[in-house]
Amino acid sequence: MNRILNKLKEDKKLISIYFSAGYPQLNDTVSILNALQNSGVDMVEIGLPFSDPLADGSVIQESSTQALKNGMSTQTLFNQLTDIRKDIDIPLIIMGYFNPILQYGVEVFCKKCQDIGIDGLIIPDLPTEVYQKDYASIFEKYNLINIFLITPQTSVERIRFIDDISKGFIYMVSSASTTGAKNEFGCEQLDYFERIEALGLKNEKIVGFGISNHKTFLSATAKAKGAIIGSAFVKYIKEHPLKSIPNFIESIIKG
Repeated sequence: MNRILNKLKEDKKLISIYFSAGYPQLNDTVSILNALQNSGVDMVEIGLPFSDPLADGSVIQESSTQALKNGMSTQTLFNQLTDIRKDIDIPLIIMGYFNPILQYGVEVFCKKCQDIGIDGLIIPDLPTEVYQKDYASIFEKYNLINIFLITPQTSVERIRFIDDISKGFIYMVSSASTTGAKNEFGCEQLDYFERIEALGLKNEKIVGFGISNHKTFLSATAKAKGAIIGSAFVKYIKEHPLKSIPNFIESIIKG
């Protein structure tokens, strides 16, 4: 069974971390993955850098730009991850924009993901209808779960459609803005969490955008299976040595 599905069955709140592959330094990717697994992280989203990351806030945009300058590419990432399953057993998800995947070749990309041991993909700019029509069969052929996003502006009808076609978890964007860390969630976000919980969706929800500390982690996971930390982690590894990653994870989980 796909590692994401197994992880979602665990009786705990999940913590997932996002970082841009090839940042801070080109060859840091595997070291960061090992440090995150050893720190008790449940899943990791590996960002595939792109030159025009419209959904990302300034911290992740800057990390993506620097990773590209460092020499990161789709093929370089695959090369770095070739033997990753010798040491890493937690679910790994590649998050990126569709253009680099299309340029690489969608089926070739998916086969490479399967060969390496990638469990899922998050592609914010791939419309669900296009995915269903043109690519769902390819993803399924290579046992890749495609993760769809919802926002506070997503209609109930659309949410139920996404819930119906999803096979893993739903990425629940906490706000309509770009990614970025917040110290706490406001009433609007908390009401949104309550509203989605009341829909009784069949898929688990994992909240992303705006989670940066223990307080926001607890708020996000009160009505969801887990939370994703991106900008706060990327900022942390810019300012601290990789060996201190366990300190960051502990501060999120335990406060």
